[in-house]
Amino acid sequence: MRYFWVLFNTAVWTTILGLTGIIITLFESKQGRTLGYFATIWAQLILFFGGVSYSVKGLDNLNPDGSYLFAGNHASGFDILLAFAGLPFWLVSIAKIELRSIPVLGWVMRAAGHIFIDRSNHDKAMASLRKAKDTLREIPRSVLLFPEGTRTRDGSLGTFKQGGLLVGVEAGIPIVPIAFVRTFDVLEKGSWRMKTHPIELRIGNPIPSDTYSYQTRKDLARHVREEVKELLEL
Repeated sequence: MRYFWVLFNTAVWTTILGLTGIIITLFESKQGRTLGYFATIWAQLILFFGGVSYSVKGLDNLNPDGSYLFAGNHASGFDILLAFAGLPFWLVSIAKIELRSIPVLGWVMRAAGHIFIDRSNHDKAMASLRKAKDTLREIPRSVLLFPEGTRTRDGSLGTFKQGGLLVGVEAGIPIVPIAFVRTFDVLEKGSWRMKTHPIELRIGNPIPSDTYSYQTRKDLARHVREEVKELLEL
């Protein structure tokens, strides 16, 4: 029942804050900025009403006025909520293109400037990432990325893909390893049963994007994965 309560709150707050934010965005010079602020409130409200306590460690590693590409493990649907609740930045995600067509959620994500990629078509996916690089230079904001590409089925850390990480390199944004801890224990993939566990977001040290290039993208993916793995094992 708790999970259905969380879904209900997700629908309610997405509708209320999302539609309000879309209206405000029409009058903004930096369109999507208010929706970025609302996304933090959205996630905090859902976690609060869902009875999920959380903590954040490592914020002192970051410049509060900076923009970053946050790259972490993907263990649960609660990873997204924890990231938006715990990272005090204008944050957008790199998301699968199917989310664009979801009523309200898709409208809000488009208005907020989230980045959609077609994972079934490599050429289209890379074109979307190149376009994202340009928009991030025009309107600086932070990006949430799950380099594994999909949620883990057993809680283990998978291989990190290189494509999304190149957005940080080409846009000149530092890449920050992050770890979502115990979110898998709260809700496993394919399960409808929520468990009561406090969850935690651990933030590593930024990796300067100018230390890597397209040619060394595989090394970057391995580096970020190792940093995330160390954070998970703390």
